[in-house]
Amino acid sequence: MSSSSLRGVPLLLSAPLGTRVVARFRLDDGSLSDALGELSAREEGAVVVLGRRGEIRVPLDRVTAAKPVPPPPPRRAPKTPS
Repeated sequence: MSSSSLRGVPLLLSAPLGTRVVARFRLDDGSLSDALGELSAREEGAVVVLGRRGEIRVPLDRVTAAKPVPPPPPRRAPKTPS
């Protein structure tokens, strides 16, 4: 692992499962993507983040940054006609 990929990895390996996190990681084409959601599993060489759209497998050697994030704000009630 390069030194740049170690950023955030210690958090992803030590945070309790269920912690809400955001992890930025490199895709195959070199662009970056974010996984936002609950840390749901650890696998050999990767973590799984459960986001709004399902599970995202994040390879640890592609992580560029990660941090814990607060819970999402509550959804607003729909406006009622006046």
